[in-house]
Amino acid sequence: MSKDVDCIVLGAGVLGLALAREMAQYGKSVIVLEQTAGIGNGVSSRNSEVVHAGIYYQPNSLKAKLCVQGKQALYQYCQEHGVEAQAVGKLIVANGAQQEAALLRLQSNAEACGVHDLQRLSAKQAQQLEPELRCSAALLSPSTGILDTHAYMLALQGDAENAGAQCVFHTRFVGAHLLQDGGWTIEVDGDEAFSISCDYLINAGGLHSVANAKLIQGLPAHTIPPAYLCKGSYFSLTGRSPFTHLIYPMPNEAGLGIHLTLDLGGQARFGPDTEWVEHEHYDVDSSRSQSFYQAVRSYWPSLPDASLTPAYSGIRPKITAPDAPAADFYFSAPSEHGCAGLLNLYGMESPALTASLAIAAYGRSLLLDA
Repeated sequence: MSKDVDCIVLGAGVLGLALAREMAQYGKSVIVLEQTAGIGNGVSSRNSEVVHAGIYYQPNSLKAKLCVQGKQALYQYCQEHGVEAQAVGKLIVANGAQQEAALLRLQSNAEACGVHDLQRLSAKQAQQLEPELRCSAALLSPSTGILDTHAYMLALQGDAENAGAQCVFHTRFVGAHLLQDGGWTIEVDGDEAFSISCDYLINAGGLHSVANAKLIQGLPAHTIPPAYLCKGSYFSLTGRSPFTHLIYPMPNEAGLGIHLTLDLGGQARFGPDTEWVEHEHYDVDSSRSQSFYQAVRSYWPSLPDASLTPAYSGIRPKITAPDAPAADFYFSAPSEHGCAGLLNLYGMESPALTASLAIAAYGRSLLLDA
């Protein structure tokens, strides 16, 4: 029997939109189901808006491969679609012999991941670029940049819709089950409750991907990872930033440390920190600024008092516990779980924004080329 639509995508964040575009441009009819009022209202709108180079990840991991591929595709896409993106570059800074040794290991790791444009700088060379910076050595990553994330998602939505896809908002996914003749029936609720059938179901729910997967009948429980919420808060700098590059400390276990990023207008903000939480909430506790002052002054000693104001927060969709190393991107495809036409995306934290176009192409191949 024919289905109502070829493909249902759960979630209208950057990955859901990129996957919808990819599937639609491959000739599939696509509907994107989103429980909020519009695109990108979750993880996709609560990040640093950084185009990552691909420096930090395990060589040969999906994060490493898809970040390097995705960075190149993303810059080209933004240029072709009039989306503002700038390769402003970033400095990863070390202070002291121990961090300098770690910096060299980081450069070797980046080269193993296919990133060959890093430049090692002395303290003097780094301070020639950024006079306010304090460090004993640094790495310059010229291909790291920033972009207008919302404009990028609007472009993805436009491409998907031009190829025939539809986005349906205020619509909550409540369940799915396999049909006897293949394909899926999807149950949704929202302004009205209804069912819709499809051949392909893509779960790109971000923070809600694990919860969505638990609503899919017949999906083996052992293929569904645990979900952990790692919140990160951001503080904005009052006044003009003295920096023209992004400034990153050495990474820590849960993230890339409290770094300085710039928006496209040159305004500086700091973050994210790490705070493991039980429930999704986005309040920014102003008292957390004290740890921000301490962290930032390790590389910018003259950060003025009372210059940081609460900005916003985001949550990383972790699938490993606080005391465990960060997981690779997890694509749970039919070859693993045995449910034809189903793709679940788990643990799509940074660098998923940078890698989004490559993630979409890889996800499509898992479904259509199997």
